[in-house]
Amino acid sequence: MPATRPNQRARYRAIGWSVAVAVLMLAGKLTAAAITGSAAIYSDAAESVIHLFATGFAAFSLWYASTPADESHPYGHGKIAYFASAVEGLLILVAALTILYTAIQDLVRGPSLDRLGTGLYILLGLTLVNLGLGAYLVHTGRKHNSLVLVSNGQHVLTDMWTSVGVIGGVALVWLTGIEWLDPVAAILVALNILWTAGQLLRRSVYGLMEKADPESTARIFNVLNEALENETIVNFHQVRYRRVSDEVWIEYHLLFPGKMSIEEAHARSHAVEDEIATLFPRAEVHVTAHLEPARHDEAHPPHHVEPSDPLYEAQHGA
Repeated sequence: MPATRPNQRARYRAIGWSVAVAVLMLAGKLTAAAITGSAAIYSDAAESVIHLFATGFAAFSLWYASTPADESHPYGHGKIAYFASAVEGLLILVAALTILYTAIQDLVRGPSLDRLGTGLYILLGLTLVNLGLGAYLVHTGRKHNSLVLVSNGQHVLTDMWTSVGVIGGVALVWLTGIEWLDPVAAILVALNILWTAGQLLRRSVYGLMEKADPESTARIFNVLNEALENETIVNFHQVRYRRVSDEVWIEYHLLFPGKMSIEEAHARSHAVEDEIATLFPRAEVHVTAHLEPARHDEAHPPHHVEPSDPLYEAQHGA
């Protein structure tokens, strides 16, 4: 199921602000870089160019992820969030390498700087705007389970910390007159951006490969084990789950006494399902339960081979 309308409105409003501020950041930082001739400020402006493209793609991804499931995509379109995060990470990586190249050139040739005070004031104002926007995007993304907004917000905060580093480096140049500190500051900024790019790429790979979250796994098994202890079920196995943004799909096999009516087994299965759903209060939870008799050999023919259950083995040992 797609996100609810209040969630959609909050997400669209947040990404709209992000696009608007990205344009402001780019214009402001390019102006500061042109005024000062600073490699450090130029590096900050280069990162903002990438951020503007990334924010535009994030806006498209946010819309596409909210479109309903269809015949070609029965599980919806939410995985584009991980693709968007990967694209953003790659774009940040390109920005960092560009900054490194430019900074090293300036370090070798020697920078030519002018009107640093004016550039610093412009950059300081833009940095405060980015701080507020980044915090807002991350908060909204976590509240409404939007990886796109969280990734975009973290990119904005990276941009903010980049600007803080640039302000510090340029201020040192301004106060001391040691101009080679400017490209050195740009190099340090680039290394920080590289680290952020790696984090975004790592998260997107985990999402695309559907890496299980240990904390969520433990909570699911706690509910199933509690149902077992309360004798709601006789046993369980074949637990699987996947999460994409604000949707969670969970599958498992539940075992019941062979003489129990299908109505009673179904009611008990629903009780377990309701408990599972409470584990993810801000997500759409889809549970598929396969009901079996307690004598498992009666449920499958002799030639049936049961697939391995990696989540069970991770919780209880092979």
